[in-house]
Amino acid sequence: MTLNSYAILRAVHVVSVLLWIGGVAFVTLVLLPALRRHQQDYATFELLEHRFGNQAKLMTQLAMLSGVAMLWLTDSWSRLQDSWWLWAMIMTWAVFTLMLFVLEPFVIHRWLHRRAQQDPQGTLRLLQRLHYILLALGLIATLGGVLGAHGGAWF
Repeated sequence: MTLNSYAILRAVHVVSVLLWIGGVAFVTLVLLPALRRHQQDYATFELLEHRFGNQAKLMTQLAMLSGVAMLWLTDSWSRLQDSWWLWAMIMTWAVFTLMLFVLEPFVIHRWLHRRAQQDPQGTLRLLQRLHYILLALGLIATLGGVLGAHGGAWF
């Protein structure tokens, strides 16, 4: 068995999506509930989440680069015309990229910091709700990609 460029790109793509969406799941389902349960504040969340934010930025871009490279390598640009799941993945990537590179550093961070000074626990609750939305979006796009890449069949 030999590895070809496509197999390597696909592995990079799958691992980057796994780390990206898996990280969102960890923050949503483990970190935020633990912080709320132990009455931690938003500053503690920021301290812990900052490291994941850097990982998420890298993984989203690796997912995009490997996805585009797979389309280029196989000359599959025409798949964009009739593959709803490719568009679901592209839109999910765009939302996360907008969040990670524009909204979070320039808008959301400041807004949540001000809000946390008045209502620390309410801010963590709100943050967890927003993360549930992001996690659902990521899981829907990932599931669409898995099903779509296999022609809608599991095997």
